[in-house]
Formats: sequence, C-alpha cells, structure tokens
Amino acid sequence: MKRKVYHVTKKNDRWQGKLTGASKASVAAPTKAEAVAKTKSLAKAAPLGQIRIHKENGRIQTEHTYGQDPHKYQG
Repeated sequence: MKRKVYHVTKKNDRWQGKLTGASKASVAAPTKAEAVAKTKSLAKAAPLGQIRIHKENGRIQTEHTYGQDPHKYQG
C-alpha cells in the first residue's frame, strides 16, 4: 500500500493542502493553522498518511507520519 503524502503550502494569499500528484488542492483555507488542521485529518484518515508542512518560502518546516512509520530514529 502506498503512503498518501499531503503538502500544506501557501499559494497567492491562501494556504492549501494538496495530495502529491493531484491537480487540485484538497483543502483551501485563509490561515495556515486551519489548512494544517484540515489536511491532518485527511492524512490521519488514510491507512498510511503523511503531511509535510511548508513555510511561506516553500521549505519544509515539519512533517508528520500516520499509520506505520517508515523510519525509526533514536531520540
């Protein structure tokens, strides 16, 4: 089963949550917090989900994996 990876990015003056490879955003919101919350619920609903949250400049700020985590790091 392939992991569904969503990206939260800023486009124009709105934030969006978009599945990798999709042509349209799954979520659109006026604030980053709202877009992250809605996109997280989509990622959590998938058997294998992941969300990558980007900064305004496009760089990845953080990511969260749901379901079976592919990497285990020692903390």
